[in-house]
Amino acid sequence: MAVFPQPLVLPDYGRGAVSDVVPALCARLGVRGAKDVLDLPAGQRWVLLLIDGLGDELLAEHEEVAPFLAGLRGRTLTAGTPSTTVTSLTSLGTGLAPGAHGMAGYSFRIDGTDVLNALLWDTPRSATDLQPEPTWFERARESVAVTSVSPARFEGSGLTLSALRGADFVGIRDESDTDGWIKAVVDASTKGDRSLVYAYERALDHIGHGAGVASEDWRGVLAGIDERASRLRAALPDDVQLLITADHGMIDVPGRNFVLLEDEGLAADLRCFAGEGRLRHFYTDHPDAVAARWADRMGDHAWVRTRAEAIDEGWFGPVNDRVRDRFGDVIVAMRTDWAVMSRTLPRELDIIGMHGSLTPVEMYVPLLLS
Repeated sequence: MAVFPQPLVLPDYGRGAVSDVVPALCARLGVRGAKDVLDLPAGQRWVLLLIDGLGDELLAEHEEVAPFLAGLRGRTLTAGTPSTTVTSLTSLGTGLAPGAHGMAGYSFRIDGTDVLNALLWDTPRSATDLQPEPTWFERARESVAVTSVSPARFEGSGLTLSALRGADFVGIRDESDTDGWIKAVVDASTKGDRSLVYAYERALDHIGHGAGVASEDWRGVLAGIDERASRLRAALPDDVQLLITADHGMIDVPGRNFVLLEDEGLAADLRCFAGEGRLRHFYTDHPDAVAARWADRMGDHAWVRTRAEAIDEGWFGPVNDRVRDRFGDVIVAMRTDWAVMSRTLPRELDIIGMHGSLTPVEMYVPLLLS
């Protein structure tokens, strides 16, 4: 079934974006310099649960399998651009738009030549060198007990240190152990006089990439996460507020809708490319020619912008000169259920559920309070 061209959703930085969540929590916890633009209630103990891939439109479409989460639906936030985990988690932790922290996607160019995969962290550069902006967890820890409860394999990773450094890390070795996960979150929530716990849930994103958001497998995982979140709320002390959000939504892309760089001859004039199928960064010495070529090929299936145009439209927020070149000279973002792929990245050709662009299903995420 074809997906008609979708409206462009610009990030709502400073008013209602993922980057506004942790500063708002820190404001409620009395951390100096923090501002609450989300109008959260008072509270001295908070658990922030981030469910990777839980778009607001997806939750609305599947309320019957997620009654606890659906019952909390209220305000929505926007992701940043790109609407992807690397960028959103760094915005969450730093409270900054991508143009300030510079984590420009799943992959992006650094040092003018190399392309960094931010999940694999295939660079000798340290996280604090590549992303030196302080996190709100670092700022809060002087007066608040700050804990991150996440899969153990992420401890000390480049992304963890870029986005979430400053929190005491509690690693979960068996992600299927709901009882152990709940105990870790509850224990952390009772530390000190004031507490902030960040808890990360990744199963929904994982199954979405592999099976798609239209699959029964995806619905089954959502039901399991809903039960886990409900059990967590029941186990938390009454004085602990539970805030739930996400980093992006997701859309299924059938393989017949892949535009392959090599087959189309669209790699001409490119030094390199990065990003992901739903939003590609193209690095070139000829941005106008490349943008015109891609706009002609993609038509209504994509928004094609030069870097300057995307910045002027507010895709990334104000962009620091230190990180400007990490964003593509040309950016191609999908409007329909299409994706730009490459035979040089064969593992990506098996992905069904994708994200990264500025469509409503990818950009809107829920803000749930219990």
